[in-house]
Amino acid sequence: MSKLDDLMQSVVQDVDGALGCAVVDLESGLLLSVAHSVPYFTSSYLEAVAAAAVDMMRGRNVRAVESLLSSQRGQPVKHMIQEVQMTTERTFHFMAIVPEKPNSLVVLITSRNTNLGMGWSAVRRNLPEIAQFCPA
Repeated sequence: MSKLDDLMQSVVQDVDGALGCAVVDLESGLLLSVAHSVPYFTSSYLEAVAAAAVDMMRGRNVRAVESLLSSQRGQPVKHMIQEVQMTTERTFHFMAIVPEKPNSLVVLITSRNTNLGMGWSAVRRNLPEIAQFCPA
């Protein structure tokens, strides 16, 4: 198991209510690492979640807004979105760009019982270590 896999597993074990944690390559949409505790998190399910995360952070509509902002401001505006929190009926999704590795995204999925501060704390606390193991 890789160091990144170990780190994802550690996040899942450390966060009360964590269902899964992954690192996604924002250029290719590929999962770089994933750990989870849910039987229905099949590879096709995880790949769909990764694709949705890529779309939220770097999708066509996001790029269109960034292009409009660049035109209005007269300066390049690219990859503005740094963090996203999404809530579903049963889950929280915490997403953050990995510092110094702007093409890598961490996604933590928890139950709705998880304290929001604890979810963000776990993501942000682990970002520097995750950056060490992400590709350039």
